[in-house]
Amino acid sequence: MSAAVAPAPALVPSRGAWLTDLPVLAVAAVWGASYLAAKGITTTHTVIAVLVLRFAIVLPVLVVAGWRRLRALTGAQWRGAGLLGLVLSGIFLLETYGVVHTSATNAGLIISLTMIFTPLAEAAVTRVRPPASFVAAAGLSVAGVVLLTQGGGFTSPSAGDLLMLLAALARTVHVLAMARIKAVRSADSLSLTTVQLGSAVAVFAVLVALPGTGASPWSVAADFGPREWAGLVFLSVFCTLFAFFVQMWSVRRTSPSRVSLLLGTEPLWAAAVGIGLGGERLGVLGVAGAVLVLAGTAWGRRSVDGGDRSGARGGSPAPS
Repeated sequence: MSAAVAPAPALVPSRGAWLTDLPVLAVAAVWGASYLAAKGITTTHTVIAVLVLRFAIVLPVLVVAGWRRLRALTGAQWRGAGLLGLVLSGIFLLETYGVVHTSATNAGLIISLTMIFTPLAEAAVTRVRPPASFVAAAGLSVAGVVLLTQGGGFTSPSAGDLLMLLAALARTVHVLAMARIKAVRSADSLSLTTVQLGSAVAVFAVLVALPGTGASPWSVAADFGPREWAGLVFLSVFCTLFAFFVQMWSVRRTSPSRVSLLLGTEPLWAAAVGIGLGGERLGVLGVAGAVLVLAGTAWGRRSVDGGDRSGARGGSPAPS
């Protein structure tokens, strides 16, 4: 997950912008590939065990890297970050169970609805009406998801599709909570992420110890071959550790909006990897749905950005 960091004062010079853009695009690409990677090493019986292994690998690195700043957190910041970690654990559970039961392409495209749900939810909380163009973009995205889940003909959406939709809603809750829990607003982003992941791992460890929740992490690790270990290391090191540090590095060298725009290409990478490497097929309806989802989320993002600029000039406020 992405973490909030301090905005940069200005954009980097255009000639050097690609030096910052390429690592951010790499993050979007590995996040897009993460759905196929998770699908390749996870079954319904091993979801929680894989999550324990995935984050237990990177958590010690984060703790060591940010030990001094962790010790500087206040009690309120620990509690706020811990609460966010509980929400984060729900997100990862929904996403991982979801991708087991749907295609990697569907997973990456459905989760992109977070970009639509978040401004709508904030508009509901703040009672500020979103721009009409944004509402239209949201409708376009939802129509796209309906078509996307019908790629093989008109049927009920799969359990995995519904779980990914719930994961997108949970991501929205996480973003809104992060913005509204006062104690975490001033917290160091590395410490905030470390406490959140630690809380999530604690939840997974409790769940995996309960009867009937699947295999233990140790038995899953013992059964892994080179291919499964490569997938786990990819999820742990590249999709978590590398992604977090690139976000911290890039947002201090460019604008948060530029970083957000580049990371918004994640569903494109998910579709490309799922179709190109995973051999997945969308069908005519699925292709039409994917196009609508991508068009709707891009239109919605531009609509919100335009509304924010209008608000900055003294016009009507818009959701952020």
